[in-house]
Amino acid sequence: MADAGKKKPHVPAVRPEWLSLRQEAAVEPSLSIVDAHVHLWDFSTPPFFGADLVADASSGHDVTASVFIECMMAYAEDGQQELRPVGETRFVASQAQSASSDRHKVAAAIMGAADLALGDAVRPVLEAHVEAGGGRFRGIRTRAAWDADPVAGYGAAATAPEGLLRQTSFQQGVRCLGTMGLTLDVWLFHTQLADVVALAKACPEVPIAVNHVGGPLGVGRYAGQRDEVFATWLDRVRELARCPNIYIKLGGLGISRMGFGFDAVAEPRSSDELAQAWGPYVTSCIEAFGPQRSLFGSNFPVDKAVCSYTVLWNCFKKITAGYSESERLAMFASNARKLYRI
Repeated sequence: MADAGKKKPHVPAVRPEWLSLRQEAAVEPSLSIVDAHVHLWDFSTPPFFGADLVADASSGHDVTASVFIECMMAYAEDGQQELRPVGETRFVASQAQSASSDRHKVAAAIMGAADLALGDAVRPVLEAHVEAGGGRFRGIRTRAAWDADPVAGYGAAATAPEGLLRQTSFQQGVRCLGTMGLTLDVWLFHTQLADVVALAKACPEVPIAVNHVGGPLGVGRYAGQRDEVFATWLDRVRELARCPNIYIKLGGLGISRMGFGFDAVAEPRSSDELAQAWGPYVTSCIEAFGPQRSLFGSNFPVDKAVCSYTVLWNCFKKITAGYSESERLAMFASNARKLYRI
């Protein structure tokens, strides 16, 4: 695949034989799911493309559609630098056409990449994404994750400068999204959540989805500080929730920077064990945002380094067992359909 001129994301190891040590049947298999956060790429061994997603989505849960989130895949090798990410949208639209089944619409919505710091000049890039997406393009995911700590942060691999969301030009670019009826996803750490609040207030007409429960760090200088980080994170999540245009994505807790270390154990954790560890983060987000602004995503294949697709959704279902049928339907499917216009 064409991927010249860009940095590849950190890709954790996926070990099929290790994953097979934990077998679970899908619980509540009739609960409808729209997976609000997936990637497709050949950065890992084995690759994870549309057919691989369909195979996982067919493992027992009723996963009817998925939302592709940019992952720096298949950028164009030539042409204007700012237009090269459009290659990813073109690639994903092709995957959607070839891999979708009667039971699962692959990449029913596509969130691409663009340099929103271009301000109003980002419009031609967005228009090119719309054309390449074949009716599926829904907006931009910005990687704003930054921390001075060399372990917790991305260091030289960082794709964004500190304070990106507060830049005037970036906010102009976000407002351009809004004028086109598009959405913004943001990936950043818990230490940066105040920047999302500032952005949401500056661009109140733009729906903003904060990825991976707001990125509570657990490595580097944050290692061994889980209680302290949780308290700080929770205060900032509650502040986020006061902005009506912000949504929270529930998932991504298998990311290595979260510090749980579940990819380094003798055998995969059960859905009950994952629910015990991750439940406080998920339920705190739901309590802050309410079921109508909370939505689940698998973050596959990244979180596939920790557990299988079946185990992951079992975990999410067990965490939310106390919510009503309508609240769970909203969090597992309807909110994603609304936010991403599926």
